[in-house]
Amino acid sequence: MATEALGVPKTLPRLPLYRPVNRTFERIFFGGMAILLCVVVVIGFSPTYFAAGMLRAPLPSPILHFHGAAFTLWMILFLVQSALISARRVAWHRSLGTIAFCLPPIMVVLGFIAAIDALHRGVRIGPLEPAVSLAIPLLGIAWFAIIIFAAWRARRKPDTHKRLVLLATIGLTEAAFGRFPWHQIGLPPAAGAVTGLGILVLLVIAYDLISLHRIHRSTMWAAPITFAVGAFAVPIGMTPAWHSFAAFLARTL
Repeated sequence: MATEALGVPKTLPRLPLYRPVNRTFERIFFGGMAILLCVVVVIGFSPTYFAAGMLRAPLPSPILHFHGAAFTLWMILFLVQSALISARRVAWHRSLGTIAFCLPPIMVVLGFIAAIDALHRGVRIGPLEPAVSLAIPLLGIAWFAIIIFAAWRARRKPDTHKRLVLLATIGLTEAAFGRFPWHQIGLPPAAGAVTGLGILVLLVIAYDLISLHRIHRSTMWAAPITFAVGAFAVPIGMTPAWHSFAAFLARTL
């Protein structure tokens, strides 16, 4: 009764279950991840693309020049966009984002064409048959299309948007990881690529746990699927259903 007379509520207001976001730590993490992903791509594609002169590189198919240019431009835009946020140039980030999101549809089309071209040329990823090898880029580009569309839909929700864009770009690095010299440590390229992909996904989850004391809702669904697409592409590619699908694509495209 005395506390009520003094105007003190019987129960205290419920406190949030997670800590407020440290924006400095956030900028460091997302900026650092952008740099890390660019380094991974440069290391993976340096022997056959970047160090070979990019547009002058002796690629086996002309479509790969367009494919390489589009995906390189995405990595540059991703790095620039992260830098703009770190520099607190949010208005510039949004203006450039309007242009940047015109690129993913082109990337998806080029990625699909490049995958079919590789199937026709009988490209093998390590010891995998061409039909099995097809599953890795084709499933990867399909998931990129889904998650980047979700990121565009969430463009007015910064915390969701930035995580989805990051995870979409992480998914693209599997191709670069697959070109690392894993054979020097006795690891197959496909296994090495999945290992690298898994480490990057775990970094996003770890950041959420450290910064929020929980896993962000967007990370909760996008992170495991991003890893699963990379991890299960080869097993899916080995199924009779996928072989039939690959044969259909080879006949009709």
